[in-house]
Amino acid sequence: MKTSVLVVDDERPFRATAVRMLARMGLAVVAEAGTPDEAMTAAREHRPQAALVDVRLPDGDGLELAAALAALPWRPRVVVTSTDPEATTDERVRATGAVGFVAKEDLPGNRLRELLTGDGRKE
Repeated sequence: MKTSVLVVDDERPFRATAVRMLARMGLAVVAEAGTPDEAMTAAREHRPQAALVDVRLPDGDGLELAAALAALPWRPRVVVTSTDPEATTDERVRATGAVGFVAKEDLPGNRLRELLTGDGRKE
């Protein structure tokens, strides 16, 4: 079964690119959102196993959204992204409950897939 993913970014062209990229990685994008409110509505409706969330959203903080998504009862794996590779720190990302940060310039990549699916993690 493919891992279901919610993509959250205010830029529609990036969301379209992310959908294609994630599909090529064998993941299933079940919803897209451009705002934190849309993201929370979509998450509750589709119950994705993972989410890819932009750090900078014009009407909200992507890290606060990451925390809200990670705290949902089914505990989706949240990965934070940004065009700015220094937009946040690992400590801030982990404090939200997200599993990691991947700069947009490093997309796609095995690290993103591993973070979204949990493949390769040591438990």
